[in-house]
Amino acid sequence: MPSMAVIATTAVPDHLRGALSRWTTEVVPGIFVGTVSARVRDELWTAVSAVVGDGQAVLVHTAPTEQGYALRTAGTRRRVPMDFDGLTLIRLTAAIQQQPAKENL
Repeated sequence: MPSMAVIATTAVPDHLRGALSRWTTEVVPGIFVGTVSARVRDELWTAVSAVVGDGQAVLVHTAPTEQGYALRTAGTRRRVPMDFDGLTLIRLTAAIQQQPAKENL
């Protein structure tokens, strides 16, 4: 049975956005919403995960959990979903800062 899915993307290739828009509606840049079967949702997520590269993506879809939804993530991100006794909470990790290159004097 089809159910709602939301895919949020950041800094992904244009061809991925085009592929997602075949099955969903891009309601604002990078946010795709649609009602698709579990099989189509999983195939879309496989495609997203394969080409996300340096970007980020999050899939939220209905699921038989206490919260009523499940999360999947791909790419580099600061927000990491963690399971706490059946509830998905978001853990914020420290920002990665690049250190300036040392000059030889």
